[in-house]
Amino acid sequence: MRTTKVWSRAITQDSEWRTLFTSSALIALGLALLLVGAGLALLLGGGFGYTGIKIGGGIFGFLLVTILIILRQDELAATLVIAVHLYVDWFGGLNIVAQLMALVLLVIFYLARSSRSPWVEPRALWLWALFLGLCIFPAIRGATDYFNIVLYYPNVILGALIMFWLGTVVSRDSSSLRLLWILLSVFATLIALHTIIQEVTGKFLFSTGSHDLALSQVSNYHLGPTAVSRVGSFFLDPDYNGAFLSMMLFLPLSLIIVSSSFLEKAFYLAETLLILWAMLFTYSGAAWIGAIVGFLTFFMLIGRTLFRFLLPLCVLFAVVVLLVLFPSQFTLLFQHAAGPDELSLRIGIWQTAIRVIMAYPLTGIGLSHALYLQIADPYRVLAQSVPIDHPHDSYLEFGAMAGIPVLLVFVALLFCVLWWAYSNWRQADGRTRSLIGAGIAAAIALSICSVATNGWTLFPLAACGWLILGAVSSPLLARRESSHKITKAGMA
Repeated sequence: MRTTKVWSRAITQDSEWRTLFTSSALIALGLALLLVGAGLALLLGGGFGYTGIKIGGGIFGFLLVTILIILRQDELAATLVIAVHLYVDWFGGLNIVAQLMALVLLVIFYLARSSRSPWVEPRALWLWALFLGLCIFPAIRGATDYFNIVLYYPNVILGALIMFWLGTVVSRDSSSLRLLWILLSVFATLIALHTIIQEVTGKFLFSTGSHDLALSQVSNYHLGPTAVSRVGSFFLDPDYNGAFLSMMLFLPLSLIIVSSSFLEKAFYLAETLLILWAMLFTYSGAAWIGAIVGFLTFFMLIGRTLFRFLLPLCVLFAVVVLLVLFPSQFTLLFQHAAGPDELSLRIGIWQTAIRVIMAYPLTGIGLSHALYLQIADPYRVLAQSVPIDHPHDSYLEFGAMAGIPVLLVFVALLFCVLWWAYSNWRQADGRTRSLIGAGIAAAIALSICSVATNGWTLFPLAACGWLILGAVSSPLLARRESSHKITKAGMA
């Protein structure tokens, strides 16, 4: 008997040493890969200028994701994909790096599937297949240049399924969902800080000469005759930046509710205030309307009665503080949103898009900004005083460029995913309900913003939206909640 115990203890200690050795080896390998990637980025940057920096940055990103996968930091890897989508693909102009990273992640998650890291397929794959199939012909028709080729089908269409699938696999339970929200909130706060610094100092951190030139060509998005600039951060366009901040606002709000530590609540409250502050400098009326509708949704889905009274008071306090500290900015926001030139031009753009849809109802004109600028011009109404290369509305953009069938399938996908998320919310406990409710509110906010700008059809925004929707609608959440309830019932 004593011999057996000694032998068992020896086996256990040997296993622990092997695990420790393996973990140390993996960490050492990861650090080595990270150093190699950084060195390649510097060498390529010195030899080939800005293009070399982008290539080296892409290599660095792939190696960094490799490290995160080795260390099983799945939520951090998914957040890094979103960051690469914005800075490397959109701001840097590479367009396709993040999608390749997401595909590699999915393949690795499938090969490494286990009871701890289960694999799951998205629901209603037939509806996704229909969406992808219907978009093939408009994508081929719109393949007029490199920008439109990589913008729409790889990123907006196929990218929607890839990012949704990634969110579905990463969101294994309430703990992984909470960690994903924490990381995405930190990323959103960094973008908010970049926006605030750009507004306060007038300096665009981590910019390049080409981006400075592009901003100067649009007069830094000045508000009418004033010298006040609207801030777009790495999105460049302030409407896109406002839509992003409006969508991400609800993640730290939910973390305030589920956190038990006072310091954690204070930290997430500070994140919320910074995001609201940065939203103000975008002067985007659509972003604030989206935030209001999203907040009403979140209020109904909070899941904890006490916070239904406390949270509105906190948000009201934050808005009052901003009103007191920045009265002139709010005045400019209201003037810009209600300005007759702004509103009439936007309505004219929508009317033109509707006329294009009526002329090309089945297949659209093709998924291309250049084609839309050319073909839509004969259908332009008087209220649209200048030519525009997209309808400034994601739903009209799908209808005009890809046809009514694609628009209907896209809307059906949104409704189905939101219903699956709501089904998960109904089965969850109070803490998890707050997290799921935040994801639903974020998607609602982006959907509202997409009426006035191309939110669901701009890949850095759409990628984040689909990742969040995949996380809150994941079948794994429902399975874990059901098993948890069965366990509690058995113990009772």
